[in-house]
Amino acid sequence: MLAFAGTSAAQTNPAGSVTPQVLRGTSADPETKKKPPAGAKTAAPAKKVTTQKAAAPTTRRATPETLRAARYGGFAPAQPPGPPPPLDTVSPRSLSLVSFNTQETLTVTYWSNGAYHRDALDKLNHFLRDSRDNLKTEMDPLLFDVLWHTMQIVGYGGSIEVLSAFRSPSTNAWLASVSRGVARDSQHMNGNALDIRFPGVPVFKIRQAARSLNMGGVGFYPRSGFVHLDTGPVRYW
Repeated sequence: MLAFAGTSAAQTNPAGSVTPQVLRGTSADPETKKKPPAGAKTAAPAKKVTTQKAAAPTTRRATPETLRAARYGGFAPAQPPGPPPPLDTVSPRSLSLVSFNTQETLTVTYWSNGAYHRDALDKLNHFLRDSRDNLKTEMDPLLFDVLWHTMQIVGYGGSIEVLSAFRSPSTNAWLASVSRGVARDSQHMNGNALDIRFPGVPVFKIRQAARSLNMGGVGFYPRSGFVHLDTGPVRYW
């Protein structure tokens, strides 16, 4: 809802730059050294002055983590949370959805007896269409599993509010032009991303549950009150 910079060379002052010592009243022949008149004060020899090397400017090396943090609104990726929790791989999987944009609702059992149901997937593809362009795509069924398992871990059984699902390239380009938190190559265009809320459930709990699955990307947007889920590379921001 989802990738530069090279490091610049440090510059320093010339090494060993030294101001030479100045000796007044001397000549090449030590025997011809002039003595100061009686009672005259002898000038103290000038102090040796050494210029110090300027400290090299520090540059922060660009890494995948820092680049990704900048790309996703400043949230740095975290380390994987550990092994996933035990998952229910037997029970039928149903979803109740509410579209934030169209206010449409859908309740469907998309998986049971070890198989996805084609008619249910078709309904989900239509429901999760780009409402701006009225275009749809084949959504990744694994995304529904990520959502369903997240619900089970949180213990939530109500309706899921969907803020964004499939985006056409033109819709995504428009969103990227008005929001710096939208990646120009967003997973939403691939049909494998959702921005969701569980009404009444703190977003940090949804984030923690989704992260524990270790099954894709999880974006945390506490100010806007939603969590991004996708089945792309495992990463967190």
